[in-house]
Amino acid sequence: MIEKFCNFLTNKIRKTVPEITDEKAEIINYGLQNIVGEIPKIFIFIGIAYLFGIGNISLLAFLIITPYRSFSGGFHLHTHIGCIVVSTLLYSGTALLGNYIVLEMYMKYILIAVVWLFGMIMIKLYAPADTENVPILRKKDRKKKKILSYITLSITLIIALIIKEQTISNIIIFGMLFQTITITRIAYKITNNKYGYEVYEKDAEGIQD
Repeated sequence: MIEKFCNFLTNKIRKTVPEITDEKAEIINYGLQNIVGEIPKIFIFIGIAYLFGIGNISLLAFLIITPYRSFSGGFHLHTHIGCIVVSTLLYSGTALLGNYIVLEMYMKYILIAVVWLFGMIMIKLYAPADTENVPILRKKDRKKKKILSYITLSITLIIALIIKEQTISNIIIFGMLFQTITITRIAYKITNNKYGYEVYEKDAEGIQD
Protein backbone atom coordinates (compact mmCIF):
# COMPACT_ATOMS: atom_id res chain seq x y z
CA MET A 1 0.00 0.00 0.00
CA ILE A 2 2.75 2.43 1.01
CA GLU A 3 4.87 1.42 -1.99
CA LYS A 4 1.99 1.97 -4.45
CA PHE A 5 1.17 5.35 -2.93
CA CYS A 6 4.82 6.46 -3.11
CA ASN A 7 5.11 5.24 -6.70
CA PHE A 8 2.06 7.33 -7.56
CA LEU A 9 3.60 10.43 -5.95
CA THR A 10 6.95 9.82 -7.67
CA ASN A 11 5.27 9.59 -11.07
CA LYS A 12 3.39 12.82 -10.39
CA ILE A 13 6.68 14.54 -9.51
CA ARG A 14 8.37 13.24 -12.67
CA LYS A 15 5.54 14.60 -14.78
CA THR A 16 5.95 18.00 -13.13
CA VAL A 17 9.76 17.91 -13.44
CA PRO A 18 10.56 15.89 -16.61
CA GLU A 19 14.35 16.31 -16.26
CA ILE A 20 14.44 14.00 -13.24
CA THR A 21 16.51 10.94 -14.15
CA ASP A 22 15.63 7.35 -13.27
CA GLU A 23 18.35 7.38 -10.58
CA LYS A 24 17.01 10.57 -9.00
CA ALA A 25 13.47 9.19 -9.21
CA GLU A 26 14.58 6.13 -7.23
CA ILE A 27 16.06 8.40 -4.56
CA ILE A 28 12.85 10.44 -4.40
CA ASN A 29 10.74 7.29 -4.19
CA TYR A 30 12.85 5.84 -1.41
CA GLY A 31 12.66 9.12 0.48
CA LEU A 32 8.88 9.19 0.16
CA GLN A 33 8.67 5.61 1.43
CA ASN A 34 10.76 6.58 4.45
CA ILE A 35 8.57 9.60 5.20
CA VAL A 36 5.22 7.85 4.67
CA GLY A 37 6.52 4.74 6.44
CA GLU A 38 7.25 6.79 9.57
CA ILE A 39 3.55 7.38 10.22
CA PRO A 40 2.65 3.81 11.34
CA LYS A 41 5.92 3.64 13.32
CA ILE A 42 4.88 6.71 15.28
CA PHE A 43 1.57 5.08 16.22
CA ILE A 44 3.38 1.87 17.23
CA PHE A 45 5.85 3.84 19.36
CA ILE A 46 3.03 5.77 21.06
CA GLY A 47 1.12 2.52 21.64
CA ILE A 48 4.16 0.89 23.28
CA ALA A 49 4.73 3.97 25.43
CA TYR A 50 1.12 3.99 26.68
CA LEU A 51 1.30 0.25 27.29
CA PHE A 52 4.14 0.86 29.77
CA GLY A 53 2.35 3.82 31.35
CA ILE A 54 4.64 6.55 29.97
CA GLY A 55 2.54 7.60 27.00
CA ASN A 56 1.93 11.22 27.94
CA ILE A 57 5.53 12.14 28.73
CA SER A 58 6.80 10.14 25.73
CA LEU A 59 4.43 12.04 23.48
CA LEU A 60 5.67 15.27 25.05
CA ALA A 61 9.27 14.23 24.34
CA PHE A 62 8.30 13.45 20.74
CA LEU A 63 6.72 16.90 20.29
CA ILE A 64 9.78 18.60 21.82
CA ILE A 65 12.44 16.73 19.83
CA THR A 66 10.72 16.50 16.43
CA PRO A 67 11.13 20.15 15.31
CA TYR A 68 14.88 20.04 15.97
CA ARG A 69 15.20 16.61 14.34
CA SER A 70 13.29 17.74 11.24
CA PHE A 71 15.93 20.41 10.60
CA SER A 72 19.13 18.80 11.89
CA GLY A 73 18.47 15.31 10.48
CA GLY A 74 20.09 12.20 11.90
CA PHE A 75 20.78 8.55 11.16
CA HIS A 76 18.12 6.06 10.16
CA LEU A 77 18.05 2.35 10.88
CA HIS A 78 17.79 0.01 7.90
CA THR A 79 14.88 -2.06 9.21
CA HIS A 80 11.42 -1.11 10.41
CA ILE A 81 11.92 -2.97 13.69
CA GLY A 82 15.22 -1.15 14.25
CA CYS A 83 13.52 2.19 13.61
CA ILE A 84 10.74 1.40 16.08
CA VAL A 85 13.21 0.31 18.76
CA VAL A 86 15.42 3.39 18.32
CA SER A 87 12.44 5.76 18.19
CA THR A 88 11.05 4.24 21.38
CA LEU A 89 14.43 4.54 23.09
CA LEU A 90 14.91 8.12 21.91
CA TYR A 91 11.53 9.46 22.96
CA SER A 92 10.56 7.19 25.85
CA GLY A 93 14.12 7.04 27.18
CA THR A 94 14.30 10.82 27.14
CA ALA A 95 10.92 11.01 28.87
CA LEU A 96 11.96 8.59 31.62
CA LEU A 97 15.22 10.42 32.29
CA GLY A 98 13.40 13.73 32.34
CA ASN A 99 10.81 12.41 34.73
CA TYR A 100 13.04 10.68 37.26
CA ILE A 101 16.35 12.58 37.28
CA VAL A 102 16.48 15.53 39.67
CA LEU A 103 18.86 18.31 38.65
CA GLU A 104 20.08 20.96 41.02
CA MET A 105 19.69 24.46 39.62
CA TYR A 106 23.41 24.98 39.03
CA MET A 107 23.66 21.57 37.31
CA LYS A 108 20.73 22.46 35.10
CA TYR A 109 22.46 25.65 33.94
CA ILE A 110 25.74 23.83 33.33
CA LEU A 111 24.04 21.08 31.32
CA ILE A 112 22.13 23.57 29.20
CA ALA A 113 25.37 25.42 28.41
CA VAL A 114 27.20 22.17 27.55
CA VAL A 115 24.35 20.85 25.37
CA TRP A 116 24.07 24.19 23.56
CA LEU A 117 27.81 24.40 22.87
CA PHE A 118 27.97 20.76 21.78
CA GLY A 119 24.94 21.28 19.56
CA MET A 120 26.34 24.40 17.91
CA ILE A 121 29.56 22.59 17.02
CA MET A 122 27.83 19.46 15.71
CA ILE A 123 25.35 21.50 13.67
CA LYS A 124 28.25 23.42 12.14
CA LEU A 125 30.01 20.17 11.23
CA TYR A 126 27.16 17.87 10.19
CA ALA A 127 23.70 19.46 9.95
CA PRO A 128 21.58 18.84 8.09
CA ALA A 129 22.66 15.22 8.58
CA ASP A 130 21.07 13.46 5.62
CA THR A 131 21.42 9.85 4.45
CA GLU A 132 22.44 8.35 1.12
CA ASN A 133 18.86 7.22 0.52
CA VAL A 134 17.40 10.65 1.26
CA PRO A 135 20.16 13.15 0.38
CA ILE A 136 19.80 16.92 0.69
CA LEU A 137 21.77 18.20 -2.31
CA ARG A 138 20.58 21.75 -2.88
CA LYS A 139 22.90 24.26 -1.22
CA LYS A 140 19.98 26.56 -0.52
CA ASP A 141 18.09 23.80 1.31
CA ARG A 142 21.16 22.76 3.31
CA LYS A 143 21.87 26.33 4.40
CA LYS A 144 18.24 26.90 5.40
CA LYS A 145 18.08 23.71 7.47
CA LYS A 146 21.40 24.47 9.16
CA ILE A 147 20.22 27.95 10.18
CA LEU A 148 16.90 26.57 11.42
CA SER A 149 18.80 23.93 13.42
CA TYR A 150 20.78 26.67 15.20
CA ILE A 151 17.60 28.64 15.91
CA THR A 152 15.49 25.67 17.05
CA LEU A 153 18.17 24.32 19.38
CA SER A 154 18.79 27.74 20.93
CA ILE A 155 15.13 28.64 21.43
CA THR A 156 14.28 25.22 22.87
CA LEU A 157 17.14 25.37 25.37
CA ILE A 158 16.17 28.91 26.36
CA ILE A 159 12.72 27.53 27.20
CA ALA A 160 14.41 24.84 29.32
CA LEU A 161 16.37 27.59 31.06
CA ILE A 162 13.37 29.64 32.11
CA ILE A 163 10.64 27.04 32.56
CA LYS A 164 9.84 26.06 36.15
CA GLU A 165 8.44 22.58 35.44
CA GLN A 166 11.44 20.34 36.02
CA THR A 167 10.23 17.33 34.02
CA ILE A 168 9.68 19.40 30.88
CA SER A 169 12.98 21.21 31.37
CA ASN A 170 14.82 17.89 31.75
CA ILE A 171 13.13 16.38 28.70
CA ILE A 172 14.26 19.36 26.64
CA ILE A 173 17.86 19.12 27.86
CA PHE A 174 18.21 15.36 27.35
CA GLY A 175 16.17 15.41 24.16
CA MET A 176 18.36 18.06 22.53
CA LEU A 177 21.48 16.18 23.63
CA PHE A 178 20.36 12.78 22.30
CA GLN A 179 19.09 14.25 19.02
CA THR A 180 22.39 16.06 18.49
CA ILE A 181 24.24 12.77 19.02
CA THR A 182 22.22 11.21 16.17
CA ILE A 183 23.81 13.58 13.64
CA THR A 184 27.42 12.91 14.64
CA ARG A 185 29.87 10.92 12.52
CA ILE A 186 30.42 8.30 15.21
CA ALA A 187 26.65 7.66 15.40
CA TYR A 188 26.58 7.23 11.62
CA LYS A 189 29.47 4.75 11.76
CA ILE A 190 27.88 2.71 14.55
CA THR A 191 24.57 2.47 12.65
CA ASN A 192 26.26 1.87 9.27
CA ASN A 193 24.90 5.08 7.74
CA LYS A 194 26.52 7.47 5.28
CA TYR A 195 25.93 11.19 4.87
CA GLY A 196 23.99 11.56 1.63
CA TYR A 197 25.63 14.84 0.79
CA GLU A 198 29.05 13.17 0.79
CA VAL A 199 27.89 10.16 -1.23
CA TYR A 200 26.46 12.41 -3.94
CA GLU A 201 29.07 15.15 -3.55
CA LYS A 202 29.70 15.49 -7.28
CA ASP A 203 26.00 15.93 -7.96
CA ALA A 204 25.71 18.36 -5.06
CA GLU A 205 28.46 20.58 -6.43
CA GLY A 206 26.38 21.29 -9.50
CA ILE A 207 23.19 22.13 -7.60
CA GLN A 208 23.21 25.76 -6.50
CA ASP A 209 19.59 26.66 -5.70
